[in-house]
Amino acid sequence: MSLKNTLLAAGISVALFVIYWKLGHPYFKESRLVMFICIIVLSSTILYFIGKATRGEKIYLRDIPGLKAVEEAVGRATEMGKPVLFVPGIMDMDQVETVAGVIILGQVSKMTARYETELEVPVARSIVMEAAREITKESYLSEGRPDLFRDDMVHYLTDDQFAYAAGVNGIMLRKKPAAIFYQGKFYAESLILAETGNSIGAIQVAGTGSPAQIPFFVTACDYTLIGEEFFAASAYLSQRPSLIGSLKGQDLAKFVVMASIMIVFILNAFRDLGWFAFDITRILTVQ
Repeated sequence: MSLKNTLLAAGISVALFVIYWKLGHPYFKESRLVMFICIIVLSSTILYFIGKATRGEKIYLRDIPGLKAVEEAVGRATEMGKPVLFVPGIMDMDQVETVAGVIILGQVSKMTARYETELEVPVARSIVMEAAREITKESYLSEGRPDLFRDDMVHYLTDDQFAYAAGVNGIMLRKKPAAIFYQGKFYAESLILAETGNSIGAIQVAGTGSPAQIPFFVTACDYTLIGEEFFAASAYLSQRPSLIGSLKGQDLAKFVVMASIMIVFILNAFRDLGWFAFDITRILTVQ
């Protein structure tokens, strides 16, 4: 979508809102006016950057060390002739972290197909198994190596939390993978898995949005995708225009929000000092 089309869509939205407002806005809460404007601006920004990425224009994304290590880890496993182990967490597909992990699996499986490296993906949920198996199959097909794909690459272990952790630990000790990826939703089993992987000398790359588990992964793994880095990984690895544009638009919106917070803070500090009596927070407060 071009800048012209983006501005046109935003203009139409504002025009419809003005018409609705003039008609008496029976279903619109005036206290949500600022929120409505923010949604329009954010949506327009994201659409603009998606259009920019679709046209092939260069969009800068900050380098994330943990993502650079993905290909390094797969390459190391290839050189050593050992498998790659991918652990997508213990939760189902209704968790956004599981979805993000499966998307990253698609990129990792492309690399294993390209380098002809063995891949093993033990899962704890049946729906995750089907989703992971399908995306892995598509990755091998896209790399022109469908003959290397096997259904048992992605296999089900158990729904039980610690039984699953014990099963994954057994795979680590038997097969001695050279690279291990933890990408998804984890709980208390995170440190158990990471310690076992560390004990066999594997290079480990973790990613999760669970704040309580990040310290364990940082301690025991070589690289960790922290918080939003994990959710941005799919855009960074896939280079899909829709994902890159959305990521860039959200980053710009976050910058604007942070700048607005600083401006409001400074203005209120000046007001408290008696430099002026205008209370800016009354305009920006959303009830």
